[in-house]
Amino acid sequence: MNLTAVFEKSKNWWLGYVEELPGANTQGETLDEARENLREAVQLIIEANRLPGPAPAVGID
Repeated sequence: MNLTAVFEKSKNWWLGYVEELPGANTQGETLDEARENLREAVQLIIEANRLPGPAPAVGID
Protein backbone atom coordinates (compact mmCIF):
# COMPACT_ATOMS: atom_id res chain seq x y z
CA MET A 1 0.00 0.00 0.00
CA ASN A 2 1.44 3.36 -1.03
CA LEU A 3 0.45 6.39 1.04
CA THR A 4 1.42 10.03 0.61
CA ALA A 5 2.87 11.72 3.70
CA VAL A 6 2.87 15.52 3.68
CA PHE A 7 4.99 17.59 6.09
CA GLU A 8 4.79 21.33 6.57
CA LYS A 9 6.76 23.66 8.83
CA SER A 10 4.57 25.94 10.98
CA LYS A 11 6.55 28.31 13.20
CA ASN A 12 8.19 26.00 15.79
CA TRP A 13 6.39 22.78 14.77
CA TRP A 14 6.39 20.31 11.92
CA LEU A 15 2.90 19.17 10.92
CA GLY A 16 2.34 15.90 9.09
CA TYR A 17 -0.60 14.06 7.60
CA VAL A 18 -1.42 11.28 5.16
CA GLU A 19 -3.63 12.40 2.29
CA GLU A 20 -5.30 9.01 1.76
CA LEU A 21 -5.97 8.21 5.42
CA PRO A 22 -8.38 10.54 7.27
CA GLY A 23 -7.35 11.05 10.88
CA ALA A 24 -3.67 10.29 10.24
CA ASN A 25 -2.10 13.58 11.31
CA THR A 26 0.47 14.65 13.84
CA GLN A 27 3.04 17.21 14.84
CA GLY A 28 6.59 17.27 16.15
CA GLU A 29 9.26 19.73 17.18
CA THR A 30 11.57 18.26 14.53
CA LEU A 31 10.91 16.69 11.14
CA ASP A 32 12.23 13.35 12.43
CA GLU A 33 9.86 13.48 15.41
CA ALA A 34 6.90 14.31 13.15
CA ARG A 35 7.82 11.41 10.82
CA GLU A 36 7.99 8.95 13.71
CA ASN A 37 4.73 10.23 15.20
CA LEU A 38 3.01 9.90 11.81
CA ARG A 39 4.30 6.32 11.36
CA GLU A 40 2.79 5.45 14.73
CA ALA A 41 -0.51 7.20 13.93
CA VAL A 42 -0.83 5.32 10.62
CA GLN A 43 -0.11 1.98 12.31
CA LEU A 44 -2.74 2.64 14.99
CA ILE A 45 -5.38 3.65 12.46
CA ILE A 46 -4.73 0.60 10.27
CA GLU A 47 -4.85 -1.71 13.30
CA ALA A 48 -8.08 -0.11 14.53
CA ASN A 49 -9.68 -0.56 11.12
CA ARG A 50 -8.81 -4.27 11.20
CA LEU A 51 -10.57 -4.90 14.51
CA PRO A 52 -13.81 -6.79 14.17
CA GLY A 53 -16.86 -4.60 14.43
CA PRO A 54 -20.26 -5.45 15.86
CA ALA A 55 -22.24 -8.22 14.19
CA PRO A 56 -24.57 -6.98 11.49
CA ALA A 57 -28.19 -6.55 12.50
CA VAL A 58 -30.45 -9.31 11.26
CA GLY A 59 -34.00 -8.29 10.48
CA ILE A 60 -37.10 -10.29 9.77
CA ASP A 61 -38.62 -9.62 6.38
